[in-house]
Amino acid sequence: MRCLSLLFALVLALPAHAEQSAREGWAVMPTQKSYDALIAAVKGAARENGLGVVTEAGPTGVARSRGIDIPGNRVIGLFNNDFAVRILGMSPSAMIEAPIRMYVTENPDGTATLSYKLPSYVFSFYADEGGEALATVAAELDQLFASVAAAASE
Repeated sequence: MRCLSLLFALVLALPAHAEQSAREGWAVMPTQKSYDALIAAVKGAARENGLGVVTEAGPTGVARSRGIDIPGNRVIGLFNNDFAVRILGMSPSAMIEAPIRMYVTENPDGTATLSYKLPSYVFSFYADEGGEALATVAAELDQLFASVAAAASE
């Protein structure tokens, strides 16, 4: 059973950025930053762009405490209340998607990759309820998240 768990962990640890780059609706930005530096940069860039860190999760530390070594892997959920209130007025169902998540993955060479689903893609599934108004807010969020990603990956 331990071997099966280790095999599963190794499969999960394969370079995530290659697989993500081919996904529809994703932005993927390889960087020269280390994993820890990129996490700090995402949080700083979010703050500078008026977004708060709403959630944060990753399996790396807990896996390590269980004796399993996997590359760094962190999901950082970003949002702000102004967008939440606006979206709730257009499509209460769409709020299940908030916060929008940025994904930091550690690469074998010590660098890290920043990935995220475009807000316009995430909210497109609620177009029938939110209409053009929701598409407009999603486009604003696209620009905001692109600014965060650009600043964080510099």
